[in-house]
Amino acid sequence: MTFDAVESWWWPFLFILIGGWLATDAWRFLGVYLGDRISEDSDLLVLVRALATALVAAVIGNLIVFPSGALADTTLALRVGAAACGFLAYLCLRRKILVGIIAAEVVLLAGMWLSH
Repeated sequence: MTFDAVESWWWPFLFILIGGWLATDAWRFLGVYLGDRISEDSDLLVLVRALATALVAAVIGNLIVFPSGALADTTLALRVGAAACGFLAYLCLRRKILVGIIAAEVVLLAGMWLSH
């Protein structure tokens, strides 16, 4: 079955709903089911955490190197600089993720404002 298989107004919404549910909730249910049975130090859980971290890093790298939308109007140096400042703020200010995100956004928004 494909996205264009049915010629009804509701089909794309149903297709996205089912596809989104299958892609996320099945893994959530499996995580809840196995959550008590797997040790936090097990090789499987270490692998899962490493893969999740790698996927997030890949998405961030893709947004920095191949931006779209408003980010496409910024320079590569600004995007890399904002990410670096966010990471430094994260490291220097008690490893708080929210602090790193806010610092990177402030640098990015300031750079965008100054360039226009």
